[in-house]
Amino acid sequence: MTSTNSALIMLAAGIGIPVLAALNAALGQRLGSPVGAGVVLFLVALATTGVVFLFSGASLKGALSAPPHLFLAGTLVAFYVLTITWVAPTFGVGNAVFFVLIGQLISAAIIDHYGLFGASQHPLTLARAGGIGVMAAGVFLTQVAGRA
Repeated sequence: MTSTNSALIMLAAGIGIPVLAALNAALGQRLGSPVGAGVVLFLVALATTGVVFLFSGASLKGALSAPPHLFLAGTLVAFYVLTITWVAPTFGVGNAVFFVLIGQLISAAIIDHYGLFGASQHPLTLARAGGIGVMAAGVFLTQVAGRA
């Protein structure tokens, strides 16, 4: 897969995050339960992933021997879905996602800098740190502008 294809796929995934947040927040309000909306989301996600898995020819045989910390990813995605579903209706989807983006930039920079979890190592340069700062400034401006 080319870098361009990878970038486009990840761009599409990024576009989906605020849509997911808005849809699941609305479902949580309709159900009167952000946790209920999370359960519905994960049931649909499990069914969708299951179908893709069946057609992919992939195997789960290595799952039982995987280090336990690798399963933390499931807890983290549940945390994201439940918190965005709970927070977005009152804080706003845009505000919630902006803070998620800052968190992603910070953790991605740390993971890349130290090569954590088997990631390739890319040092945190002044330019990368500056980019995180610009993003944080953008979030601050959206918060201030939102109150005006």
